[in-house]
Amino acid sequence: MAQPIKFGIVGCADIARKLSRAIKLAPNATIVAVGSRFEEKARRFIADNGLPATTRPYGSYESLLDDAEVDAVYLPLPTSLHLRWAVAAAGKGKHILIEKPTALCVADLDQILEACETNGVQFMDCTMWAHHPRTAEMEDFLRNSDQFGQLKIVSSIASIYADSNFLQNNIRVKADLDSLGALGDVGWYCIRAILWASDYNLPKTAVAFPNAIKNEAGLILSCGASLHWEDGTIATFHCSFLAHLTFELVVVGSRGNLSLSDFVIPFEENSAPFTFVSDSGFKELVKGWKSLPSKKVVSTELPQEALMITEFSRLVGEIKDSGAKPEKKWSVFSRKTQVVLDAVKESIEKEFKEVEIVG
Repeated sequence: MAQPIKFGIVGCADIARKLSRAIKLAPNATIVAVGSRFEEKARRFIADNGLPATTRPYGSYESLLDDAEVDAVYLPLPTSLHLRWAVAAAGKGKHILIEKPTALCVADLDQILEACETNGVQFMDCTMWAHHPRTAEMEDFLRNSDQFGQLKIVSSIASIYADSNFLQNNIRVKADLDSLGALGDVGWYCIRAILWASDYNLPKTAVAFPNAIKNEAGLILSCGASLHWEDGTIATFHCSFLAHLTFELVVVGSRGNLSLSDFVIPFEENSAPFTFVSDSGFKELVKGWKSLPSKKVVSTELPQEALMITEFSRLVGEIKDSGAKPEKKWSVFSRKTQVVLDAVKESIEKEFKEVEIVG
């Protein structure tokens, strides 16, 4: 049996706690090092998260990257630090699992991807829901022309109701740390879901909705946009730190539709539902509907974040053990998401004008 992929965690953000658990649950991964700006913080993270006593604490990110035993790094750093440390990690030959948003702009992401390409390392962002088996089952329905038909409409909402402490102190509302605000955080999920539904065909234009809400520093707290394809397909999304916890996705085709209300994080860790229907119509005299929606629940032994770790580690293992090339699709998915995100941001900055999306 192949040796597990050895992870180093670069930064002790709250989300790193979730990923530490995921790495422990994955059958082909283990944590060997944790890096922080302060060694004591790294030691405390190791202890608080039940990591093995052999896990090495480092008092700088550079020291962790110099650890020859580390195969891959997980980067939960603020977005403003992604470019520097992802490029540095790739330069040290470390495979990169990076939090979303991947970068402040696509130009920065391109530098990261170039470094990965040059050094032959795997790249993947942490869009966890993409790895849930529900996603594959929904995709089978969407790609079935007899059941779903042609894509026509997508609608997505991702929102959390942030408290005053979050709105004042969280890194996602700090201009020097995560200047994309809600658009980069929860908006990333909306855009990725829309692209997934469209089989990653980029829309032609983006138009932000008027009156995006910003904080005093000018960071987006709530916004939305419409995306338009040349064939008339349209998608809309809304993302917010100011609305009730909601993760809605509706995908409408010419012959069917599907919907779910927990697309980012399932209601339950080990099962996830979605609703779908084909060829709906009205009964005689419009007394009701024919062909009512069906609900399907997809079970999984491992949570979606552990499945993400498992897939990432499988790819890294194939590179290490068999000389395989890095799987490029994950870079493509990340880049297309970033391109659309950039276009929406530009539309907001241009007072909600239409912006052409150039891949």
